[in-house]
Amino acid sequence: MTDQENRGSKGDILLEIKGLKIEGRADEDWIEIVHGVDVTLKRGEVLGLIGESGAGKSTIGLAAMGYARDGCRLSGGEIWFDGLELRGASDEQRRKLRGHRIAYVAQSAAASFNPAHKLIDQYCEGPVQHGVMSRDKAEKDAKDLFRRLRLPNPDTIGYRYPHQVSGGQLQRAMTAMAMACRPDLIVFDEPTTALDVTTQIEVLAAIRDIVEQFNTAAIYITHDLAVVAQMADTIKVLRHGHTVEERDTRTLLSKPQEQYTSDLLAVRSYAREERQRPNDEGPVLQVRGVDASYGTVPVLFNVSFDVYKKRTVAVVGESGSGKSTTARVITGLLPPKKGDVLYKGEVLPVDYRARSKDQLRKMQMIYQMPDTALNPKSRIRDVIGRPASFYLGLSGKALEARVKDLLRLVELEPDQYYNRLTTELSGGQKQRICIARALAAEPEVIICDEVTSALDQLVAEEILKLLQRMQDEFDLSYMFITHDLATVRAISDEVVVMQNGKVVESGPKGEMFTPPHHDYTDLLLSSVPEMDPDWLDHLLAEREEMARQGRVLKAADN
Repeated sequence: MTDQENRGSKGDILLEIKGLKIEGRADEDWIEIVHGVDVTLKRGEVLGLIGESGAGKSTIGLAAMGYARDGCRLSGGEIWFDGLELRGASDEQRRKLRGHRIAYVAQSAAASFNPAHKLIDQYCEGPVQHGVMSRDKAEKDAKDLFRRLRLPNPDTIGYRYPHQVSGGQLQRAMTAMAMACRPDLIVFDEPTTALDVTTQIEVLAAIRDIVEQFNTAAIYITHDLAVVAQMADTIKVLRHGHTVEERDTRTLLSKPQEQYTSDLLAVRSYAREERQRPNDEGPVLQVRGVDASYGTVPVLFNVSFDVYKKRTVAVVGESGSGKSTTARVITGLLPPKKGDVLYKGEVLPVDYRARSKDQLRKMQMIYQMPDTALNPKSRIRDVIGRPASFYLGLSGKALEARVKDLLRLVELEPDQYYNRLTTELSGGQKQRICIARALAAEPEVIICDEVTSALDQLVAEEILKLLQRMQDEFDLSYMFITHDLATVRAISDEVVVMQNGKVVESGPKGEMFTPPHHDYTDLLLSSVPEMDPDWLDHLLAEREEMARQGRVLKAADN
């Protein structure tokens, strides 16, 4: 890191992309997917890339490293990084830059870490291999960055394997790993997608501090416009591989020039009216006084709530609050130490293997990350057909007809998607397949675990509307796990707030969003980013003042 000061001054052009064209393979042909995009990025500056799924954000971000993912190729233009043209550079030249002077923070941390190696080993690999620092110094540096990114137990968490930490913790560990060599440029690809709002505040503040302290330039890719408003000096709006417009952040947010940009800024308009609880029917699903542990570590404490027919209960809270653990207990994946789960008044066996096929069928789950929830080697007909065959006994023409009906239900054309591999789909399309797979069992309750957090806002709104339509059509009940309070406002009837494995507040949506709130609910509500570039600065200053007065409520150590 001794050469860090010699790499240029703030304001010097670090990255210049001219007329970038990228092609993607379609069967035997190549089709252009990025059409002559230009990027200029100075040291110490942050460029935000926004746009809906398929706009080319991640593809352009990877191209800044001189890299094209499988099935794509850099077909035109120039990519200049600190005087080196990356398209014409040798493999060895590019290899020396990546991980050292250019780093990448992927959206899906769970799919990016090696599950066989501890976090500390994966952190140290880059700086040791690039000769930036010794192993001992790298370990000390890792612990320092873990602490700055507010990871719990920063001196010891690195000695865990990836599966032993939460998704939010893993995302922060990846951000720390990207900073290991103090790169000149970091490409952040949806780095806070997996984080709850309280943790997101800390991570955004830490990323801003690191970028400023080390004069690092960044490309910040996100579908959350309120987040990019806090991070970016300039925002480039993309659609279908074209630049729609590019302006400084304040000007673009206040005076967008293009209708598409205005549509993006206004996208979170969808909201459903709260339904009234039925008087003549009991709850479909009941969680009664549940305690649970991972090994000897208690994680849930006296958790109770009800889910009624054709209603949506949103379970909210920060990473580590117990939301997904509660879902594991409900589905029989984690036996409780105490308490019961009841379905229509009947106590369910604590282990899913002891439940009947009908009990399993009636309760299905849709997972947060469709990339990891779908087998990349499976065709869509098999993904959707398997539960229809297993639970309903369908086969042959009847099974094929059912799969095609389900594709139509989730608004995918059967002739186009029936035989395709899951890897050939966009994120939004993959999540529609996950919804179709859950519906294939003809359930009565669906547990949705952060199903829109990995999707851009336009696609997320489409998925929420689709889920709503499915609920109306099939009288479904939803338990909706989320850290996105905008989603809670949009689709919930009741809200359960969890912290440190306990339910701290619950009630109808209208009451939950009307003051007075529980202190922790107040913390969650105040942590939702606003479309104001000064919002994060004001919030941090306000909380610093509260801390001086001893009035701050700390979030859970997650």
